[in-house]
Amino acid sequence: MLDDVAGIAKIAAASVDDVATQAAKAGTKVAGVVIDDTAVTPKYLIGFKADRELPIIWKITKGSLFNKIVILLPALLLLNAFAPGFITPLLMLGGAYLCFEGAEKVFHWLFPHQDTHVEQDMSIGDPVHLEEARVKGAIKTDFILSAEIMTIILANIEAGGFWFEASTLALAGVAVTILVYGSVALIVKMDDIGLWLSANGITRVGRFIGRGLVKGMPILLTTLSIVGTAAMLWVGGSIILHGTDVLGFPWLYDQIHHVAVAIAGRAGDAAGFVQWAVTAFLDGVFGTVLGMALIPLVTRVLTPLISAVSNK
Repeated sequence: MLDDVAGIAKIAAASVDDVATQAAKAGTKVAGVVIDDTAVTPKYLIGFKADRELPIIWKITKGSLFNKIVILLPALLLLNAFAPGFITPLLMLGGAYLCFEGAEKVFHWLFPHQDTHVEQDMSIGDPVHLEEARVKGAIKTDFILSAEIMTIILANIEAGGFWFEASTLALAGVAVTILVYGSVALIVKMDDIGLWLSANGITRVGRFIGRGLVKGMPILLTTLSIVGTAAMLWVGGSIILHGTDVLGFPWLYDQIHHVAVAIAGRAGDAAGFVQWAVTAFLDGVFGTVLGMALIPLVTRVLTPLISAVSNK
C-alpha cells in the first residue's frame, strides 16, 4: 500500500520527495484501518450465492469512492482551510472509535454472548432485500473507516496549496479503496478458485493447491480478524496519545517514548525496530484500556440516547 500511495503521490505532487515521505507516514497509520476494513467487509457477503459476491463488492467499492471523493474530500479540505484546529480532535474521535471497536471484539472473544441485532442481521430472508440492506450497511461502515483514513492522510500532508492537497488526497484515497476492495474480492473468491483447482486441476500439485486454498481460507480470515483487531487498538491508541501531545498534554506520550527508548538502548543493531515494537505494544495496551472503558459508555449511555432520539 505504501508503494502504491507513494507512487500515485509522486504523479500528483510538485515536490516528489516531500509527498512520498508524507504518504509513507500516513500509510503507517492508515494500515491499521485498512486491515480492519479488509477484515470487516467479507462478513457482508455471508448468505449469498457465489455469482453475487463480485457484483456486491463492486457496489460497495463505488459507495466507498463516493464516500471518499464526493463527501469526505471536500469536507475535509474546507475544514482544513477554515478550521484546521478541528483536525486533531477529529482524529482523536476516530481513534476513540477504533479503540472501542477493537476492545468490543476482544470483549466478545473473552466473554462470548449472543447479540440479537447481529443474529437478525445474519438471517437470510429475502435475498434481494438482504443484498440491498447489506450493501447499505457496508457503505455506512466504510464511511466511518474512510473518514478516519482520509483524515489521517490529510493530517500528514504538509501545506502545499489547495490543488496539491486535493490531488494527493484524492489519489491516495482511490489507491486505498482499490487496495481494500481488490483484496476483499480476492479473499472471497479464493475458496472458489481452490474448489475449481481441486476438481479440475491437471496435475496432482494443482489439485493439492486447490484443496489447500479451500481449507486455508477460514484460517486466513480468522488471522486477518485478529490482526485487524490488534491494528485497530494500536492505531487508535497511537492517535489518541499523539493527539494529547499536540493539544498540550504530553505526559503519557512522553512516558511511553522514554520506556521505548530505554528498552531499545539494550537491543544493539535492532534498536530501531525494538523502539517501534515497544511503542506499538504500549499504544495498543492504552487503546485496549480506553476501549474497554468506552464499552459501557457507548452501550449504556450513547446507544440508548441515540435510539431515543432517532426512534430506532
